Parts: sequence; structure tokens; C-alpha cells
Amino acid sequence: MKTQVAIIGAGPSGLLLGQLLQKAGIDTVILERQTPDYVLGRIRAGVLEQTTADLLREAGAGARMDAEGLLHDGFELVLNGRRERIDLKGLTGGKQVMVYGQTEVTRDLMQARAQSGALSVYEAADVELHDVTGDKPYVTFTHQGEQVRLECDYIAGCDGFHGVARRSIPAERLQTFERVYPFGWLGLLSDTPPVNHELIYASSERGFSLCSQRSATRSRYYLQVGLDEKVEDWSDARFWEELKRRIPEDVARQLVTGPSLEKSIAPLRSFVVEPLQYGRLFLVGDAGHIVPPTGAKGLNLAASDVNTLYRILVKVYGEGRTDLLERYSPIALRRIWKAERFSWWMTSMLHHFPDNDAFTSKMLETELDYMVGSEAGRTTIAENYVGLPFEAVD
Repeated sequence: MKTQVAIIGAGPSGLLLGQLLQKAGIDTVILERQTPDYVLGRIRAGVLEQTTADLLREAGAGARMDAEGLLHDGFELVLNGRRERIDLKGLTGGKQVMVYGQTEVTRDLMQARAQSGALSVYEAADVELHDVTGDKPYVTFTHQGEQVRLECDYIAGCDGFHGVARRSIPAERLQTFERVYPFGWLGLLSDTPPVNHELIYASSERGFSLCSQRSATRSRYYLQVGLDEKVEDWSDARFWEELKRRIPEDVARQLVTGPSLEKSIAPLRSFVVEPLQYGRLFLVGDAGHIVPPTGAKGLNLAASDVNTLYRILVKVYGEGRTDLLERYSPIALRRIWKAERFSWWMTSMLHHFPDNDAFTSKMLETELDYMVGSEAGRTTIAENYVGLPFEAVD
């Protein structure tokens, strides 16, 4: 088999990159080790920056998002019972975010790729990358019992934190930056109306909580829990009761509870590797970086990587600008580190850290109090939340 760009991973970043390249006339093959149903079963983020929504529209996969997604002009911060609204639209010159679940983004991109006729190989086992520093890289994998060789010009590693792409780069060629947080998020998905028309990020003496949503009838809620907690120890009744204790009383009275569709605990970490390129292999999304979900940046940061690599490859194939290939990592990392900073800041401000002394806790409390009490501070929060502009590639 031959293609121009081999894409490892059929999550939203791989599918989005493939769709954009196919529309630009650049041939792609996507390899995914899981089944389509497994990929769609991953419960992930639900807040899209305006730049991400625009990129989905450019890829021809934004119609259902525009019809069913919920545009949000702001969100609320609750600080020990005190409610403060961050006016995203008013503070950023009209920018908004779109609430639309990652599962639905993935479904739309799968459908768009199927309609394009481009090849996606699911249940591709034993994927290995070869000669990525040479002129003729290739990928081998096993599919339906047969060994397959896929020759290509470039490889995009969109296969997540545990994927083969980053592991294919010699460890001594990468510098790793990481912080593992001493807690996780227990998430519950339910077919209940959201408790508020906008998201609520709440910090209380009992810990952090988030009231989020996927649609007008489906809600997603989170609780900060210790790393030793187990999902099976949290009945639906226990979850709802604890959530009510962490949000303001007037909000708790409006909360509609119901059976969970899914519950899971996700550990939180900040993680970046540099560089994001090794020869003709490019790391995209979670393969190269992870952010804690507090800043709503995970999927959006992957879309940012996709945007950069896509526009570089269009110029490589259309104008012969191979000099731009070495700019992928520096351009992508500038935006990555800004998103890492915001996600780290939001996490630090809103969560309880068991090892913080009294002085540190007081400083964090005062920092957040100052930021929400200052128009400049609120603008900074709003600008980061809606997403910074994509950097031009030229």
C-alpha cells in the first residue's frame, strides 16, 4: 500500500487531519488499533474553542455541530459559595465557545471520511514505524491476519498518550516535562437537563466540582476525588449527594438527578515532550502533550496541532515548501505551553492540594479573588478560555 500521509490513530485529531488533507487533495490512510465502536465509546471533552469549531467547518464536518451544539457566551466560577460569571463574549470582542461532545465530533468526522471514500483501517494490530528519519518512511501492521506494509511520505502520530508514535522516537531525543496531580476527576454522565445554562466551576472546602453539559437534555458532572478512590465505591446516590454539598444551595435545589449512563475516574496530569517532530514523524495531540481538563483545552489543543501540520503539508505539496516542516514543532509548542499554563493555573486555583500549607492555600485563594475582581484579570481568563488565535504558517 502507498499513501502520501500515514495517520496513526482514528480519534478526533487523526480524523480531522485526514479530512482536511483529503479536501486539499492530499492522500491519507488512517490506521486505528481499536474498533469504530470502541473509539466512539470514549467519553471525553465537550467544550470547543471558536477556532476548533471553525476548523471543523473548514473540514466539512460542522453541519450537525452548528445545528445541535450549544453556543455559550460565558461560564461561572463559584468560590466558596460566591458566584462570579466570566463574560466570554463581552471580554473578548464577541468570541464564544461551543458545547458539543467529543463523541459527536468523532462521529461527524467518521461520517465525513466515509463519504470522502478515503481509507481508514480499524483493528490494525502490531503497528510499527520504520525509517522515519529517511526519505522513504513506512508503516507495517497486521490486519485480518495479514501483514501489511504502508509506504508514505510523512507520518502523523495521532494515537494518544499510550500510542506507538511517541515510543518510536529514541528516548534520548526527547525532553519530557510532567506534573502528576494528587487527585483525579470522578465523572458522571446522565440523561438529565443541565443544572445551569452555562458551565459552573466550583471550588469549595470539600473540593472541586464541575457542572457541565453535552446537550439540553444530557449533563456531565465531575468531582475531585483522591487517587485511591474506586468508581465502584461511588453509587449514583452518593455522587449526587456529594455534588450538592459542593455547589451553592440555590444551584443544588435545581439539580435534576437520574441514573448514570457512565461513570469513570480520570487522573490529572500536565505533560509535554519536545520536540514534536522526529524526521518525517510528527506528534499530534495527546501523543505529544496532555493537559488537565480544568481549562477545557485537550481536544482544542489537538485541533491546534492539526491546523499547524495541515497548513504546512498543504504548502509542502502545493509549493514545495519543505523548509516549513521544521517549523511544525516550534509553532505548535508555543500554543501548547500557553494552554498548559492556563490549564495548570485553573487546576491550581480551583482544587484542594493535600500538601499545601496554610500560606500557600491563602495565596492561591487571594490570587483567584484578585483575578475575578479585576476586569483585566477576568479578561485574561476569558481570552485563554475561548482560545488564543492560531499562528500563521508562512
